[in-house]
Amino acid sequence: MLLDPPVLLSKARLDALAAEFHPLFNEGGILAPFDPVTQGARYDVALRRIETVTRIPETGEIAGVTGLLALPVGAGPALPVVSWQHGTIFSFDLVPSNLLKLGDPAYAPTDARDSLETLFNLHRLAGQGFAVIAADYLGKGPRRDGRAEAYAVKGATVQTCLDILTAGHDAMERLGHRPSALFLNGWSQGGLNTQWLAQALQARCVPVRAVAAQSPFNDLASSLRFWGSALRFADPPGAPYPPLPGWIGVCLLIVLGSYRAYYGLDDLFRAAIRPEHRAIAETFWRDYPQDPGFLAQIPPPPELLVPGFFDRFTDDLTSRFLRQMAANSATGWAYAAPVRLYYGLADQALHPGLVTPALAAGGAAMTGVPVAGGSHRATFLASLYGAGPVIAGCSTVPDWFRAAL
Repeated sequence: MLLDPPVLLSKARLDALAAEFHPLFNEGGILAPFDPVTQGARYDVALRRIETVTRIPETGEIAGVTGLLALPVGAGPALPVVSWQHGTIFSFDLVPSNLLKLGDPAYAPTDARDSLETLFNLHRLAGQGFAVIAADYLGKGPRRDGRAEAYAVKGATVQTCLDILTAGHDAMERLGHRPSALFLNGWSQGGLNTQWLAQALQARCVPVRAVAAQSPFNDLASSLRFWGSALRFADPPGAPYPPLPGWIGVCLLIVLGSYRAYYGLDDLFRAAIRPEHRAIAETFWRDYPQDPGFLAQIPPPPELLVPGFFDRFTDDLTSRFLRQMAANSATGWAYAAPVRLYYGLADQALHPGLVTPALAAGGAAMTGVPVAGGSHRATFLASLYGAGPVIAGCSTVPDWFRAAL
């Protein structure tokens, strides 16, 4: 179902927004400034909100979900499609379909700060002739209806993305477009979601032309061990590594809350979180408050988790949680479609050693693109706007997808 009238973003506006926010993601200045001549949009883009229902595999419930459909204006009836899976968002409504607010002249673009990753995808993919379909995810957006987020919950996430992709295809056809080649792209949490979606489409014999993921959390259990360890990876051994960003503790709370809600781990906060931090954990999970002073009170994982969380048996619920996370790993999969994993060599949240096992297991279809000096955000930006040695001489996602058409 299509909702709302379309919102038109002109090529000039897309370029202006990309230029404005490019520096925010270009951490460490690893990329050249945005160049509208070589990186500018070729098409105006029309945005529409789409809505459908999904059946949650973990609970059997039926829930409403929303997403974004972005179409390049004048690109022709047959359009290649990119299914875009966004990264972690610390709010209920700053989701891809929130970008329709850009149609309101009074709306300040900075209000879409948590949707900037989607904006960059619209600029570099929809603005280059691809249709982009993006789910808001279960428990997010205007059809949240008080439902808990399903963060890193495999079945619910995959089914939501599949249903929004189907709804997007249907909407395209009603608007006179024919979906052609299918591509997948995702960053961070969305990088894992993208690999899950690729597996699901492969199992359903749906052809996918190519898959890209940036800073992908392939192995959740190992990633949380990395977050929760006082002694962190160093490569080479003894070398300094960037400290964990403050938002990692918030991510951990969302993982715990989501697994509690969807996997029947009703007392997981008691089992996993130290007593002195449980009240603030419950407050955040209930309301997602955005006040910086409140968020600063959420401690990093080593201080948030009960002692021995990863090293010894502490509670049966904790063990069930860790087993479920291991079962949701994407590390040991081979893919029919070509896959590129862009990973940062200075990513504060995801050490390269957590990505490379997936490259080894993925076979000939899997390629790794190390991003020199890439933080978590800069790695994502480099995949869309990078060049040369920063992305190891590889092409960007838009160029790679175009070459596969």
